[in-house]
Amino acid sequence: MPKFAVILPAAGKSSRFGDKEKKPYQTLDGRAVWLRSAELFVARDDVCQTLLVISPDDQEMFERRYRANILFMNVQVVMGGAERFESVANAIAKLNLAAEFVAIHDAVRPCLTAELIDAVFAAAASHGAAMLGVPIADTVKTADAQKKVTGTVPRDGLWLAQTPQVFRRDWLVDAYAQRATFQGTITDDAQLIEAGGHPVHLVAGESTNIKITTKADLQLAEAILKSRPEKKPKGPIHPFADEQMWR
Repeated sequence: MPKFAVILPAAGKSSRFGDKEKKPYQTLDGRAVWLRSAELFVARDDVCQTLLVISPDDQEMFERRYRANILFMNVQVVMGGAERFESVANAIAKLNLAAEFVAIHDAVRPCLTAELIDAVFAAAASHGAAMLGVPIADTVKTADAQKKVTGTVPRDGLWLAQTPQVFRRDWLVDAYAQRATFQGTITDDAQLIEAGGHPVHLVAGESTNIKITTKADLQLAEAILKSRPEKKPKGPIHPFADEQMWR
């Protein structure tokens, strides 16, 4: 069974969220958003390492609030950089030697399911690189600076990218080492792998695998989680039933 390391970037500024509490630390149905995301991976037999990347500005708060969770779950905390790619690079530098593949999953995407993880991990193991995505179902328009419609984009073959994005470790390490040489704007890790000459395979995700960007997304995520039948975790997750107890 191949072994996977999981990187959870959570070092962003959450500027669009509009709250003094950053998105990863918002409470979602009783637990922090980042904690719910980490829970999806830490008890898996094929995951040998979970790294959470946080901002240095949040280090004191994080240590005070979540130290017991980190120790109990065996999650490694990494300090992030000024940009997301720098944050992921800092985590890559600390990868366990046992990890053959690396999964990068937004820490603010807590509605992922075990079935989707199984599918994208299996695709990465078969092809070397895989990511979740959903085909675009709505009509897509282009517009000018005055918000006047300038055209309609054919949606055939268009997908919305999701995470996890999972890659062979050596491909990811090489891509990050060459990142400065790639031309154009790189917006996600899959595009970085593509720029390095490796095909990335799409695995059909779900519309419920949302990324929390606004407060409305947080409310939607709570509704999604509450609509699912409750499952008991396979292994130890956190020392308290409700992390709010020690805020």
